[in-house]
Amino acid sequence: MEKRDIAVRNEPKSKLHALLEVLAVSTKLGLTSFGGPIAHLGYFHEEYIRRRKWMDERSYADLVALCQFLPGPASSQVGIGIGIMRAGLLGGLTAWLGFTLPSVIALVLFAFLLQGFDIGHAGWIHGLKIVAVAIVAQAIVGMGQKLTPDRNRATIAILAASATLLWQTAFSQVLLIVLAGIVGLMLYRKTAIPEAPNLSIPISRSLAVLCLSLFFGLLIVLPLLRQLGVPDGLVLFDSFYRAGSLVFGGGHVVLPLLEREVVPTGWIGKADFLAGYGAAQAVPGPLFTFAGYLGARISGVKGAVIATAAIFLPALLLIVGVLPFWNSLRKSPKVQGALIGINAAVVGILLAALYNPLWITAILAPADFALASILFLMLVFWKLPPWVVVIAGAIGGTLIGLV
Repeated sequence: MEKRDIAVRNEPKSKLHALLEVLAVSTKLGLTSFGGPIAHLGYFHEEYIRRRKWMDERSYADLVALCQFLPGPASSQVGIGIGIMRAGLLGGLTAWLGFTLPSVIALVLFAFLLQGFDIGHAGWIHGLKIVAVAIVAQAIVGMGQKLTPDRNRATIAILAASATLLWQTAFSQVLLIVLAGIVGLMLYRKTAIPEAPNLSIPISRSLAVLCLSLFFGLLIVLPLLRQLGVPDGLVLFDSFYRAGSLVFGGGHVVLPLLEREVVPTGWIGKADFLAGYGAAQAVPGPLFTFAGYLGARISGVKGAVIATAAIFLPALLLIVGVLPFWNSLRKSPKVQGALIGINAAVVGILLAALYNPLWITAILAPADFALASILFLMLVFWKLPPWVVVIAGAIGGTLIGLV
């Protein structure tokens, strides 16, 4: 049977024209895409697929499926993938830069504004902590409805949440995700999947293998180098690289990983950490740009650059490394079965993060619970933009502090 290749549509006039197009559209999305990774995918569909028709609907759905499977920020990986298909590897880098840079700059500026202030007991900071509770709860509801619709997957999620809370180590999430993938493979390997057309990927398999080797090599070598007394910049790079490498299911799941890396080490206080997390909800773009805020609080502009580059590098290496092989992998029922189990475990890990550190540090009194409920209502049922909810949470926290 002859393979059906799906090429990028509306071919650009030249490579330079393609790069400028990608930069312009991705920067527009980086300035206007509020609402988290699921909302980002909607913005991408509107700009890249419906308006510009750079890809067909099925190709876009296949790319989204791949990025949901890989660890890292799914929306950023989708943007990189579209950039690659439009303008090659440089197009992928350009798409990432345009989508990421606006929120990085905003969060770094916020980090500098907080320096010199004692924010540990500020009412508006407490309000931002409550906002984080509402937003993560919204993510759990949305992901749970989609990813844990039956008894088996709900069981995987609850067991993953329990294990995450009871066994908090640097490698617990990795092992839980592997185990969930094995269980999903056993339970769902015979699930029927529809036939899919091939994607046209302008990346050689040799480059893909190199990127995958670099991804795993850094994941192994960086922690070993850290034990040998390397410079602080490399220690910082290792912490954020591992966080970016081990996150399945979207930006919110990175919260417990980053919290374990920067709070117990004394790099940043818990109040500062949650203040930045709340601020990250108020800016457009990927939630992983929270790393820019943390890096700036730890080591100024240099720290922001290192942390941002480190947390996004795994996503870039993985999408470049896997895209050329995805045509074969996505047709495998075994791969699909493992993915079902992994996605259920992600819901559980996020549920654990809702309790610790969010709930136990934010919901301290009945007024806090009342404010969290109102913010959740605004997000889920009124469907207000996250930045409106962030402002409401900061005002509500201030009012609670005055009572």
